[in-house]
Amino acid sequence: MSAPLILACLWLVTANVLAMIPSRDHHWTRAYVLIALGVPLLGWLAWAQGPWIALLFLAAGMSVLRWPVIYLARWVRRKFGAAG
Repeated sequence: MSAPLILACLWLVTANVLAMIPSRDHHWTRAYVLIALGVPLLGWLAWAQGPWIALLFLAAGMSVLRWPVIYLARWVRRKFGAAG
């Protein structure tokens, strides 16, 4: 296993553990930190392992951080959706 793949698996385990711990801000601070760490890791993983492994990691990360993805989709739909 390469270093980016090991770090990606560690990121996923850490994200799941952090999701289980109670939070006063509904985990948004943790989500911002995980996103800030996950985006460069995703790029490194795509460079080292190829796009298909990176897409699998992206799907797994999106399943863990689903609320930021839902809010992003709502914002994009509101911003660029059909008027009327």
